[in-house]
Amino acid sequence: MSKEEVKAEETASKVDDEAVDTRISEEKAADEIKELLEEEPVEEAAAAEEEAKVAPRKLKEEEGEEIVEERIYTIPLVKALARPPKKRAPRAIQLIREFIIRHMKLEIPVEAEEEKEELPKLVISNEVNEKVWSRGIEKPPRKIRVRAAKDKDGNVTLYLAEGE
Repeated sequence: MSKEEVKAEETASKVDDEAVDTRISEEKAADEIKELLEEEPVEEAAAAEEEAKVAPRKLKEEEGEEIVEERIYTIPLVKALARPPKKRAPRAIQLIREFIIRHMKLEIPVEAEEEKEELPKLVISNEVNEKVWSRGIEKPPRKIRVRAAKDKDGNVTLYLAEGE
């Protein structure tokens, strides 16, 4: 055998040894991962169930009552730009109120006026207000996505839509 053939055999045997070592270490790692996966899902499932139970309660506590109707709207605020610069953000809030009153049918019923019952309210969350005022009084956004939730009493609460 020549020197080149001997070197080639030695290299091949080293590569084979390394491949065997790699396979053994991969098998050990796979076994360890399987053991960990068998233990963790029980803990994770229990934690996920607890979170699922807690989340709806928090939502109901924040809302105060059950949500009867929920819609997502994109409200155009371009008409606010027709105002003088120092009156644009307040006008945008007015436009939001008018839009929600119209689309969520929040008008005051005649019976409620006569009987002096508690009238339905429109509540705009701080998130929506801060979004409108985020760039100052002169530059409100051109449009805004909101989530309107109506409860049993007819009160509507306005939230910023998710992803905004």
